[in-house]
Amino acid sequence: MNLRFSEVFSGLPINALEQVSSGASTDMVDRILDKGRIRNLEEFAIMLSPAASGRLEDLSRLSQQVTRQHFGRVVRLFAPLYLSNECVNICKYCGFSRNNPIPRITLPVEKVGNETLLLAKQGFRSLLLVAGEHPRFVSEGYVQECIRQCLKHMPSILVEIAPMEIDGYRPIVEAGSEGVVVYQETYDRDTYREMHPHGPKKNFDWRLDSVERGYEAGFRRLGIGALFGLHDWRHEALALAAHAQHLSQRCCNAQLSISFPRMRPAAGEFEPKIRHLLGDRDLVQLVSALRIFLPHAAFVLSTRETPQFRDGIFPLGITNMSAGSSTEPGAYSDYEASTWKPRRTQPGEQFHIADERSPAEIAQVLRRDGYEPVWKDFDATLVTAEKTA
Repeated sequence: MNLRFSEVFSGLPINALEQVSSGASTDMVDRILDKGRIRNLEEFAIMLSPAASGRLEDLSRLSQQVTRQHFGRVVRLFAPLYLSNECVNICKYCGFSRNNPIPRITLPVEKVGNETLLLAKQGFRSLLLVAGEHPRFVSEGYVQECIRQCLKHMPSILVEIAPMEIDGYRPIVEAGSEGVVVYQETYDRDTYREMHPHGPKKNFDWRLDSVERGYEAGFRRLGIGALFGLHDWRHEALALAAHAQHLSQRCCNAQLSISFPRMRPAAGEFEPKIRHLLGDRDLVQLVSALRIFLPHAAFVLSTRETPQFRDGIFPLGITNMSAGSSTEPGAYSDYEASTWKPRRTQPGEQFHIADERSPAEIAQVLRRDGYEPVWKDFDATLVTAEKTA
């Protein structure tokens, strides 16, 4: 039976897998390392274990080998472009939460085109359009107009917007967007309920199935992720891996990408619980284990992370990176073109980034380490040709 993930999620043995992870031995870890692959969620749980943390060097080395085998020595660079920070949801951890006193902005379509041109001059050919969830400001037709404006300068457009029905997604696909990104934020229902007290985002299952509806609408790239820091990281990692495995089987004609965002400072002064924080070694372990489990998935790392950490982790499994990012609508117009540094503070941002290097600086680091920065790996004319053939 072709079930959606929400229909199988409650039956997943996540708690049992957590027990497998906590009780795993070094011998169990070594047997999986010797095989060089992770076959199922139980083995993935073992490689998330404290015992596997003691084999982190071997695990990360294997992850690097698998990544190079399937992706070579290339990293795809993209930029987020925020359309609006208007939002009807209350999300306790988010700077856009409707109860936060930030300046609210929704960009006119012409301004979106100007911002896109500035990013194109920095080298970008791939954009992620991001918007808060507000039906009055991000209304019907607005996103499609923005996509068409962006396509004048960018061949690759993905969207991270409010979840929709299949029929709501179809016009966005027809306007030229190739992918949709929806982070579940947390896969723990109780934590999700606590973090989202008001607004349409309260519906856990509706959000959980968003990318599957997007796939049925025609998107060819699907992005998921958990916001690490809201709940126990191993629980989140196991659920995220199960979600990715489900999508790779049910949406087999799409490219799947997985993100690993960690909590960052934002308006509202939300403080995550210390016991839920995902440390640097833990994130390396997670990325490495997931790469061996899902060798074909794209892994995304954002400017939430520090320059030093990004430079160290990307060879281990990362295939896509944002660069020179701003999380405030319209902020790129205030950047100094030569240095790509903001001329002012950004009070309307969703969160404050940690890697403030310019796109050129990040590309230089990639080349220094023997990698090729890829600004574009897709052209819409290929899909157009397929449809008209």
